[in-house]
Amino acid sequence: MLGLPWVAWGALGVAMHLGLVWYGLVPNLVVRPLHMAYILPWIYLAAARSPWQRRTGALLACLGMAASLWVAWHANALGDQYGALEGSLQLAVAGVLLVVILEGARRVIGWPLPLIALTALLYGMLGQYVPGELGHAGLPLASFLGTLTIAEGGLWGSLTGISVGVVAIFVIFGAFLNAGEAGQGFMNVASAAAGRLVGGAAKVSVVSSALFGSISGSASANVASTGAITLPAMTRLGYPKRLAAAVEAVASSGGQIMPPLMGAGAFVMVELTSTPYVTIMAAALLPAFLYFFTVWMGINAWSKRECLAALPSEAQPTRRMLGVTVGFFVVPFATLLWGMFGQHWTPEYAAAFATLAAAVLLGWDNEGRVSRAKLGQRVAAALRGSGQQVATIGCIILCASIVVGVLAITGLGVKITSMILSGANGSLALSLLLTAVACLVLGMEVPTTAAYVICVSVAGPALMQLGLQPLQVHLFVFWFALLSTITPPVCGAVFIAAGMVGEHWLRVALSAMALGIGLYVVPVGMVVHPALIDWWSQPVAAAVALLQMATGLGLLSYGLLAPMTVWLRGAAALGGLALVLV
Repeated sequence: MLGLPWVAWGALGVAMHLGLVWYGLVPNLVVRPLHMAYILPWIYLAAARSPWQRRTGALLACLGMAASLWVAWHANALGDQYGALEGSLQLAVAGVLLVVILEGARRVIGWPLPLIALTALLYGMLGQYVPGELGHAGLPLASFLGTLTIAEGGLWGSLTGISVGVVAIFVIFGAFLNAGEAGQGFMNVASAAAGRLVGGAAKVSVVSSALFGSISGSASANVASTGAITLPAMTRLGYPKRLAAAVEAVASSGGQIMPPLMGAGAFVMVELTSTPYVTIMAAALLPAFLYFFTVWMGINAWSKRECLAALPSEAQPTRRMLGVTVGFFVVPFATLLWGMFGQHWTPEYAAAFATLAAAVLLGWDNEGRVSRAKLGQRVAAALRGSGQQVATIGCIILCASIVVGVLAITGLGVKITSMILSGANGSLALSLLLTAVACLVLGMEVPTTAAYVICVSVAGPALMQLGLQPLQVHLFVFWFALLSTITPPVCGAVFIAAGMVGEHWLRVALSAMALGIGLYVVPVGMVVHPALIDWWSQPVAAAVALLQMATGLGLLSYGLLAPMTVWLRGAAALGGLALVLV
């Protein structure tokens, strides 16, 4: 457990990021380097697991913080250089910043994303030696590295701005919710809503994971938190271990597409599409419903095969417990939605006030009593948790920003777009398939948000040239970037859930893919039925598309999982798929 100094460092981060919402405008070349300086101790020191990591981490954190603070202090002068480094000191600062971020990302999430970023950097410096269309004419080193490190491109580009100004605020909000009784409130609501049904424990997992995932934005965190309650409940009731783990993995993966908060990628989408967050949230609503509806129908189909029991009455919450705990997440959520819809505040401004509401509720326990002892513990946990999560996401986004910056500087993104268009020979279906495969492969190696950003930067323009609307393209790519949470060979949510129940991960993965078939099909449905993500202006067409897709997905799910003959299952699956895609 991290001690008092880290609680204080977490408090500084909360004050800085929430304060930015109220302070007003701060130059980007000041606040974004300060954000990086803040996250480095979390990455290099708080997460250190050995003396060697602590010693090297202290050195790298100090160097990185010094370089970041140097950029922030000299922001005005650097703005006049237009991204061109001057002198050996500035070259050293640029080198330190890039090395520190690459190594930080490696420590946080492993090699794949840093290797992609390093490859991009090498391409920017040596691309003139690459033959054919993918090469470039060559870039002056001072200009190339300067654009990435002392200008509002690369490290300090719009993605980092989103991490500072929006993602961090919602991460802090989620940390304060999670530190209190909101998680138990989610479970109680889910148990009351679905616990009495056939397959009730599995359905409780679906509902609770959808609710919790809407604030956590992380499939792995969702599995670890709600799974600690739902997985033992399912196994005690005799559910097959592969099913219990698959249900939790699939339900948790849907949290990143579930409004109102969704994952960090949703806030990145706001910037990349210049679309208001409220519009993205509304566009994601019906597809998210279809996803969880498909999981629900899959559980029904499996229940017919396994005779899955409902939750016993003693495991269901009393009315009093439900009434008390529901307020722990209803009040902050109501504050958030009232701010966005009632007062027309920006999402981050509304989230800042919702965070204050969540912080006030930390003083009450699940019996509705004030508890001073728990208040201190919960505030400390919220401050530590918010710092760690802001740092993890911030480091990933900074590393992905290197890739996006190189794509923009060298024009490689445009070249790859042209190759996709020519390779698909003008076929939208083939372009979608190529994009989906790219998202799946990249998503297996890097976090969802990074995979989404890189794929949409490369393939997005090609799909738009073929007639798709920007929001269609971004949602399509974002959904397919999620596939790696349940799709082998790298499926993080499955690994965690399988480990928690002691089942072989591959068996869990196969069951998860069948239960989560909506994750593979719904993005295509958004392309075939654009009214699904534009229901407020096309309500009749959206209702028809929703009914058609729900019927098709239900048939598809039953075809994969229900106890029928092979021929009937095949007919149901094919009929369902046809309904979705026609």
